[in-house]
Amino acid sequence: MAPLLALPEGGEWVVLLIIVVLLFGAKKLPELTRSAAQAMKEFKKVQNDSDDTPAVAAPVAAAPPVAAAPPVASPTAAAPPAVNQAPTDHQP
Repeated sequence: MAPLLALPEGGEWVVLLIIVVLLFGAKKLPELTRSAAQAMKEFKKVQNDSDDTPAVAAPVAAAPPVAAAPPVASPTAAAPPAVNQAPTDHQP
C-alpha cells in the first residue's frame, strides 16, 4: 500500500528546484527563503509564549436584564379597518 502523502526523492527535488527557479527567478529566492524563515521563527515564538503563559479568561460583564416582550396578537384576531375603507354598517 502506497502512503497517502509521499515526499519527493532524489531527482524529483532537482525538478522541483528548477520549477521554483523558473517561477520566481534566482534573485527572488533568497528573499523568499528569508521571509519563510522569519515567519517560522515568529510562529515558534508565539507557540512557545502561549505554552509558557496560562490562558487567563477575561472577566465577562454581566448582561443587562432583558425586558419581557409584549404579547403578540394572534393571527386570527380581527384587524382594524384600513384608513381608506368605508364603514360596512349603513343605517337607512
